[in-house]
Amino acid sequence: GFTAKIFDEDFNELPRGEPGLLAVKGPTGCRYLNDARQSNYVKNGWNFTGDIFIQHENDYFQYQSRSDDMIISSGYNVAAPEVENALLTHQAVMESAVVGLPDEERGMIVTAYVVLRPGFIASEELKKELQDHVKSTIVPFKYPRLLHFVETLPKTTTGKLQRFRLKD
Repeated sequence: GFTAKIFDEDFNELPRGEPGLLAVKGPTGCRYLNDARQSNYVKNGWNFTGDIFIQHENDYFQYQSRSDDMIISSGYNVAAPEVENALLTHQAVMESAVVGLPDEERGMIVTAYVVLRPGFIASEELKKELQDHVKSTIVPFKYPRLLHFVETLPKTTTGKLQRFRLKD
């Protein structure tokens, strides 16, 4: 059969409840022919999926995000989609995108870009309300310390969010 575990970026196994890199080991695996960029996906027989998961006490695994969507801020792992989903539960938010931007103090700072629904007006008060909403919806340390109101979010022609364009 197959075995799945959660590891940190230094390939140390993490305890249950901690978000980390999902790795799978079994009778078959992935190898990449003539593609050195992909060689880091296999370490000591473990196939790293590129996804962030949490393994719960009941042995269930819960998807968090792609590893390139994970923000490490002040040593905490923050999944961008989790913050986006928290913002989307507020009545004023039509769309949201969250990225990590470089920060001297925290390493990365959680930064949100928000498109408002018609009838809502961008203001410092609404920004604070959205930050407080995220703090009360998910754990407080994950709230976006920077929040920008935008007219649109960068997307592909098929509508997929292009977070990398927000990091420029």
